[in-house]
Amino acid sequence: MMRSGLVTLALAGLAITAFAGNSLLARAALGDDAMGAAAFSAVRLAAGALILLPVIGRPPARADWPGAIALAVYVAGFSFAYRDITAGTGALILFAAVQATILLVSYAQGERLTRAGWAGLALAMAGLVTLLAPGEAAVDPAAAGLMATAGVAWGAYTLIGRGAGDATGRTARSFLLAALLMLPLLLWEASHGPDPLLATSDALSLAVVSGAVTSGLGYVAWYTVIPRLGLATVASVQLATPVVAALGGAVWLAEPLGWRLMAGGALVLGGIVLTLGRPRKAAAS
Repeated sequence: MMRSGLVTLALAGLAITAFAGNSLLARAALGDDAMGAAAFSAVRLAAGALILLPVIGRPPARADWPGAIALAVYVAGFSFAYRDITAGTGALILFAAVQATILLVSYAQGERLTRAGWAGLALAMAGLVTLLAPGEAAVDPAAAGLMATAGVAWGAYTLIGRGAGDATGRTARSFLLAALLMLPLLLWEASHGPDPLLATSDALSLAVVSGAVTSGLGYVAWYTVIPRLGLATVASVQLATPVVAALGGAVWLAEPLGWRLMAGGALVLGGIVLTLGRPRKAAAS
């Protein structure tokens, strides 16, 4: 039992490190326009599909499409947002949207928030307002919207994965299909934005590492561990990601830990923690 718990903890820690790593890698590649967002997304997904191809198990089927679509929307929104948002702020908005998605699904399934849960939602909303309010160092609203969309998609991807087995094969099939779904966006970018062939070698390397290591292998670890966790725990474990991403951004990318990030982050994370109390089942009508 203890060994199983340690394995679960190690896998969760590996997954959180991978999530934060994706934010840092994307920001490093996209922040200075060294690579187009669609090209980064396509390379990331293709690299993940390639590294996971030996464990795909079976050809993709209709049942694999929902996860693939959610993954493609997440990766695209994530990449386009990180052109104009710092690693820590992006991760904060991303996982606030993830938590909101999980809460809404729980609500639709008949669970009701406690008073502390409602207070937590209000507190988290105040944190997002702090991040997005006009003024010096305010977050770009378009980038924030894209990252929130990515968070909703990641929440859906997490919930889809939580309800099925074969973590490695399912992840491989999702990456393969999502890479195909990225082709129209890549063609659009090639005709309206930077030429994908003009990406720097450093940016291409970052995209490959993001796809093969922090995405492909990281998601296998996450999909392996989430069936062992409760829904609230699945949501709360991910809250470590913005902290790791913000610290990594400050150390590796020299991004400032400004007052908006610290104050807004404290409100969002504190509010999300309040929502993690055991929800009530709705009374039968």
